[in-house]
Amino acid sequence: MARRTKEDADATRSNLLDAAERVFYEKGVARASLNEIAQAAGATRGAIYWHFRSKVDLFNAMMDRVSLPMEEVCVEGEAGCRLAPLTRLFAALERVTGMVTGDERTRRVVEIAFYRIEYVDELMAVRERHLAVQARFHAQVARDLALAADEQGLALPMSVVVAAAGLQALFDGLLHAWILREERFDLQVVARATVMVYLRGLGFRV
Repeated sequence: MARRTKEDADATRSNLLDAAERVFYEKGVARASLNEIAQAAGATRGAIYWHFRSKVDLFNAMMDRVSLPMEEVCVEGEAGCRLAPLTRLFAALERVTGMVTGDERTRRVVEIAFYRIEYVDELMAVRERHLAVQARFHAQVARDLALAADEQGLALPMSVVVAAAGLQALFDGLLHAWILREERFDLQVVARATVMVYLRGLGFRV
């Protein structure tokens, strides 16, 4: 009986997350109400509060279910320290672009995170999470660029902090452009080629 109860609770939680994803996508995070999410899930508002403390908690749980690509990059980068730095960078790039282009749920959740959320009121907490992920990603890229420059005996034309910021902006811009366009380009091919040109412009042999 206890197992059945846990299975029911897990199913309710999953349904609520599915409903949150749909409602956040259709209405935007700030405008979506917990009542609307509960109704979309065929549940009660009380069921939401049984599983989640707030809308922010619900939003973060939705994001965690697919893992934001930038967060995946950070984790894989830290775990992949045995790879050569530029090899690790390109592996992370392919991992992210593969996740976004190959899985519809990931693409939809990334679109919510990019374009369907306003950093107001309680959602300011989500902004802090995004800033933390961006900072970790930037630090990882800067570290890999510095290691690669040392390996190749290269004096970069700018600091690794600035070079990493430029690469991060390039990558973010490609993701944003791909999400927005209805006639989508091949993100994996374009991202790899563009990043390679950027690195060569810095003087790297790639």
